[in-house]
Amino acid sequence: MILFLTIVSGVAWTVVYIDAIRVGFRDRSYAIPAAALGLNFAWEAIYGVRSLATGITVQGFFNVAWGLADVAIVYTFLKFGRAELPAWVTRRLFIGWAILLATASFAVQLLFVAQFGWDAASRYTAFLQNLLMSGLFIAMFVARGGSRGQTLLIAAAKWIGTLAPTFVFGWYGNSPLILGVGLLCSVFDLAYLGLLWRSRPRRHAPAAGLPTGYVSGTS
Repeated sequence: MILFLTIVSGVAWTVVYIDAIRVGFRDRSYAIPAAALGLNFAWEAIYGVRSLATGITVQGFFNVAWGLADVAIVYTFLKFGRAELPAWVTRRLFIGWAILLATASFAVQLLFVAQFGWDAASRYTAFLQNLLMSGLFIAMFVARGGSRGQTLLIAAAKWIGTLAPTFVFGWYGNSPLILGVGLLCSVFDLAYLGLLWRSRPRRHAPAAGLPTGYVSGTS
């Protein structure tokens, strides 16, 4: 069961990243919130390299794959992210902020390793940054005034990809912290799914008795 849930999580998060790359180029934006993207990229770079150094497992394979996908998502952020900010934020300020964000993200990941060790740090940071991402997705939806640069597929796959390891490390791993944070992620993820679902384009059926294509008030 643990192996099955690990694969479910790995596949679901791979779907998140692939669709994030697709929609990022389609909408000329970035599909993962900036702070969460920085932490994710740092996590996957650190633990992907560690997986290559210590021996590839199923989780290690996904860590490396996610790290490679994150390179493309970071590119969409660097290429299109400046346009999401106020006009007074120059390109130089934007690049400086991106470097600061990346530096802080790697520092946080390594500080967790220093405090908790490799195994515990990988789990604690993964779930805490996942909860941050869940909240930031909602903030992104609000800030952009809709679903630009976002999709239901990303939201659904993110929820499934988080829920599966919540059971692995929270329930089977007997960790109240991970179980609680993972379930909180589900609350936010389902709320975000609801927002995207309500904002989707709707096709209105023609009024009764009117032929298809008839528009009231026109001659």
